[in-house]
Amino acid sequence: MIADSTLTQALERCAQEPIQLPGSIQPHGFLLVLDETDLRVLQASENVEPWLGIAASELIGCSFAELVGDAFDLRLQLTRLPQDEVFPFHISDVHLRQGAPYSDKLHLLVHRHDQVLIAEFEPPRLPADLAGQGDYYPLVRSFVGRLHQAGSLEELLQQTVLQLKRITGFGRVKAYRFDAEGNGQVLAEVADPGYPSYLGLCFPAADIPRQARELYRVNRIRVIEDANYQPSPLLPAANPRTGRPLDLSFAALRSVSPVHLQYMRNMGTLASMSLSIVVDGQLWGLVSCHHQQPRPVDLRTRTACELLASVLSLQIESRESHANTRQLLELRQHIVRMISSMADHDSVGDGLRDLPEVLLAFAGAQGAAVISAERCDLIGKTPPAAQVTALVHWLAQRGEEGVFHSDNVRRDIDELPELAAHAGGVLAVAISQIHSHYLLWFRAEQVRTVNWAGEPSKQLGPQGNLAPRHSFERWQENLRGYCEPWHPLIIEGVQELRTAVLGIVLRKAEELAQLAGELRRSNKELEAFSYSVSHDLRAPLRHIAGYSELLGEIEGQGLSERGRRFLQHIEEAASFAGSLVDNLLHFSQMGRSALRLSEVDLNALVEAIRSELAPDYAGREIVWDIARLPKVIGDPAFINMALHNLLANAIKYTRGRTPARIGISAVQHPGETEICIRDNGVGFDMAYANKLFGVFQRLHRMEDFEGTGIGLASVRRIIERHDGRVWAHGKVGQGATFHFTLPRHPATT
Repeated sequence: MIADSTLTQALERCAQEPIQLPGSIQPHGFLLVLDETDLRVLQASENVEPWLGIAASELIGCSFAELVGDAFDLRLQLTRLPQDEVFPFHISDVHLRQGAPYSDKLHLLVHRHDQVLIAEFEPPRLPADLAGQGDYYPLVRSFVGRLHQAGSLEELLQQTVLQLKRITGFGRVKAYRFDAEGNGQVLAEVADPGYPSYLGLCFPAADIPRQARELYRVNRIRVIEDANYQPSPLLPAANPRTGRPLDLSFAALRSVSPVHLQYMRNMGTLASMSLSIVVDGQLWGLVSCHHQQPRPVDLRTRTACELLASVLSLQIESRESHANTRQLLELRQHIVRMISSMADHDSVGDGLRDLPEVLLAFAGAQGAAVISAERCDLIGKTPPAAQVTALVHWLAQRGEEGVFHSDNVRRDIDELPELAAHAGGVLAVAISQIHSHYLLWFRAEQVRTVNWAGEPSKQLGPQGNLAPRHSFERWQENLRGYCEPWHPLIIEGVQELRTAVLGIVLRKAEELAQLAGELRRSNKELEAFSYSVSHDLRAPLRHIAGYSELLGEIEGQGLSERGRRFLQHIEEAASFAGSLVDNLLHFSQMGRSALRLSEVDLNALVEAIRSELAPDYAGREIVWDIARLPKVIGDPAFINMALHNLLANAIKYTRGRTPARIGISAVQHPGETEICIRDNGVGFDMAYANKLFGVFQRLHRMEDFEGTGIGLASVRRIIERHDGRVWAHGKVGQGATFHFTLPRHPATT
């Protein structure tokens, strides 16, 4: 059993192999490295002697002009070489020097790279079966016309492999596309009898290490004429300009990795040509040509194949661009509908919940979740709410503001193993991490059957390096846990939706801020008005009460019974009006006075209020149930007023109960303290609970229970000014419970 760490190390060594610096070339041609300034030889391939009749070591320092026929002027020919051209450029055919063993013309290809001029010499070699093939232009023109007529990607690729096989004569030509993980699936193929078919099979990403993949991206053609060739090294080994091995990334004669040559032999292939399909600057796929015997590929044939591969790349890029444009248009139509709905509703969540089918279609998902601080709305097929909540917590802990996406939650979110039982993939974006507002989409698991060209697992060779696979027979694997991958455009669309939602939230916040400003101004004006009115009414009401009392004392004996009753009504009304004005004055002052926060001992405060209210329940039986109360931070005077009103109400509304029961308790919550005052009094109907804390709102007749209707409104204003909450529960005839909260401060926790 091979240890995972050993195999991992071997994979990493393979991925780091400097294949662009092989130090050698394929021997069907030879290579000279020149100083572009004086055109003298800096390096030469060792196999140069059979061509020039001079050993490679003796060529160093020679002028290029000494090595070719007198009629050839390289300096003049270099003027045809584009300055920005990095690929080998066929500048001319050339004869070697007089007396050289090779007397026929050679193709001369030149390119600038690695601070030198690299010159490659190849003999014209057209295989016998293609000897009668004339001009390639009609073939290329016909091919371009057929590509435009292709109705599908597979048809497009099939036309390509048919034409390339016709041009090259290779025994098998196949085209495959890479997926997001780098695995390549064969989508088109044409082969001679006797060649195994790979159509529909997948080749694992590990077959092409990352540095080879990058080389395919930048150099779009690679030819191996004989997998059994003996490489010809460069002399000297290092490029004199850099002190390192010469970078042969773009050289047509570049030697390839011995591991790849063994891979070819294991596949029964001795000659190959690979053409890169590059779309939007990325390696989209490859067209691979294989032959069971060594096979030369003439320069003219390579040039035609490169042109066809470039046309194919442009066709695929155009089709994908058109498809992406259509998809982007659909995504934005969905975004516009969702934005419109959000703008028409009071909240973002309400707007999205109103268009569930659009929310799902937008991401191509089977389920979605709209998460806010108060609620978790599930749409379509989703995990249970508890698991969605756990996922949101996991996302919040990551602290990333971008889009999170996974096509395999079992692999990517191992902290939540239960999630994989309900979803294959998830797409999530935070609208507000502070308030835990998230949008999530879910896709179901899609079990896929993959037909590999041989078992994709890697094996080690005798030296501890990777060994190429020996079998390419169909090997089937069922992949579980995956969903359909999230398209990059959908991920971009989610980010665009998030930006739009934040814009709506910001606009609503600005509207609310404007309304809040107007409300503050109105409240200040109202408070000033109520203060002024209350203050100005106190004097005349006191005069009415005072003069009524004097009139009763001085003239009371002379008044009739009816007159004395009227005078008593005047005194009572003036007294009630005075109390009402005093309470209104206190109520208006609550919004005007600054809070003076300090530590408040609730136990001591309750005892003081009970003593103060003792005359109000003298002679009554009241059972007090007072728990141990905590210390809180607040304004002592205001907290005293709130508790006084609540306890006075409890005493008042338990009148007639024997015994009356009044309880006071506290509950500590994260971030706040909750105080409860309960009684067994007359209670109230919960249908009217929303009126309970309003000014002048009374749920009982004044004849039954005295009061001005301002007490509970004062309680609410006091608690809300402390950033707390107040609410009540009750049942008619069974009592009531009043709750209020105060924020917890570090000193009281």
